[in-house]
Amino acid sequence: MKMKHDLTQAPVAKTIIRLTLPMIAGYAATFSFNLIDTLFVAQLGTIPLAAMSFTFPVATFVISVSVGISMGAAAVISQAYGRKDTDAVKRLATASVLLGFIISLVFVAAGLATIEPLYTALGSTAETLVLIKRYIVLWYIGIPTILMTMTAASAIRATGDTKNPGIIMVTGALLNVILDPIMIFGLFGFPRMELVGAALATLISQGVTLALTFFILHKRLAMVSVSWLTPRSLLDSWKEILAVAVPTTGTNLLFPVSMAFVTWLASRFGPEGVAAVGTGLRIESLAFVVVIGLSAAMVPFVGQNWGAKKFERVYEAQASANRFTFAWGLVCWVGFVVLAYPIARLFSADPAVIDNIVYYLWIMPAGLATQGVFLVVSGTFNAIGRPLTAAVMNVLRVSIFYLPLAWLGTVLFGFPGMIGGIAVTNIITGTAANYLFKRICVHDEWCIKHGTRTVPPPGGE
Repeated sequence: MKMKHDLTQAPVAKTIIRLTLPMIAGYAATFSFNLIDTLFVAQLGTIPLAAMSFTFPVATFVISVSVGISMGAAAVISQAYGRKDTDAVKRLATASVLLGFIISLVFVAAGLATIEPLYTALGSTAETLVLIKRYIVLWYIGIPTILMTMTAASAIRATGDTKNPGIIMVTGALLNVILDPIMIFGLFGFPRMELVGAALATLISQGVTLALTFFILHKRLAMVSVSWLTPRSLLDSWKEILAVAVPTTGTNLLFPVSMAFVTWLASRFGPEGVAAVGTGLRIESLAFVVVIGLSAAMVPFVGQNWGAKKFERVYEAQASANRFTFAWGLVCWVGFVVLAYPIARLFSADPAVIDNIVYYLWIMPAGLATQGVFLVVSGTFNAIGRPLTAAVMNVLRVSIFYLPLAWLGTVLFGFPGMIGGIAVTNIITGTAANYLFKRICVHDEWCIKHGTRTVPPPGGE
């Protein structure tokens, strides 16, 4: 393979922008899968919308694991790329895709076996559970396309190529937009499948996305190779990936656990509360996609420059990312406050659901700016081989602030209080994360320069 995308030489700001723009487009397309499904399913009524909202914590669980594995792959591959070690790049890329496939099979089996007890525990009624089953079975079957696509795409991005993954994700989203109304409402001679149609449209779109991603990884970049495939080399590669992926995945799993808790709290306000939370999360995710794209772009940049010992470029990139993230969060908050009611009416005609969505859009984005700073800092810690630091940050965020404040807000102020507790959490923890970054990275640079820490750290931390 050729080393086409060296991120250690070009101007920092220009390079970050070049990496981020395709990622924003790609992640916006990815998040649109759920948002578009929600928009169409909302036209079927409050109960189908609530049924889809109940599946959001589980979907987030699977995606969180996928992000953890892909983050581990991106961190080690980008550092190998920064060291110009092409053999390691191919070995780690191939191992990451195989790891994603094996884990996805476990998820499919576990998911299909636990549908009824899981969603009953989340607060689903018998009426809603019937619809959940129709939707989630096909979604579970599509899990391999999610994990394998994300690991393959992360391997591509680790080389500095964010354009091709972005184009592929946009293509998959456009296909989903076309298939959703056809399969949900039965257009052009297709049967009306409602929730099943939404799941099937997503499954087909994700399958196409996987095929295109693997084509780029294998045919164009020649990053898939089985010539080294022995049990020892495979296990060594998985160990290297999992050294970052396990704590990162553990961190990411806190999010669906948190969402499950919030969904349970929202169920106290009936299907209208659950529907509003599920819808609000999808709307917020689409706005947050700019920060997610920036955070994802930072991983190959930081990984390559940290591996090449160009620390000043890492600090410059982090400072610029934090400033942009904060400004973007404030802009989004103002936009949501002004447009809350028109946005809410797109998703429901139920006055109770509309009111709850409006509360969500008025309150939650207050912490969007600092939530973005927290996300970018966490990604940077993973890229420099500090996954445990990122994990501890996230554990403290959820256990000390998120869960207690969401519960306390619910008890004191009802639905708006629950959302307010989460917003306060994001403000406090984002500010703390930025302070921690400045302390730890300066310390690690000193250790590396004085020979007390290697690049990358063996096994992470």
